[in-house]
Amino acid sequence: MSATATGLPGEQLIVIYEYVPDILERRGEHRDAHLAWLREWQADGRLLAAGAFGDPPSGALFLLAAEADARAMIDGDPYVAAGLVVSWRIEPWTAAVR
Repeated sequence: MSATATGLPGEQLIVIYEYVPDILERRGEHRDAHLAWLREWQADGRLLAAGAFGDPPSGALFLLAAEADARAMIDGDPYVAAGLVVSWRIEPWTAAVR
């Protein structure tokens, strides 16, 4: 599927975070900085979508346009720096339906 067909850049990647089990109790002091970090990435077009999954949240998923951006996002994320992310991975992603 081409970028033209999806309306998205040609290479997309997802970043998948696994959070610490007590994320709701521990994220408070870091949440504003984490969200501000993501808003910066969204504002300049590097972050296409983001959100937590699970109830309560067990992780998060981020859609980015390039691998270098994915690594830089992870490296600068206040949640990662605070130890709230147990593990993360980067995977290629192809939109089949949009």
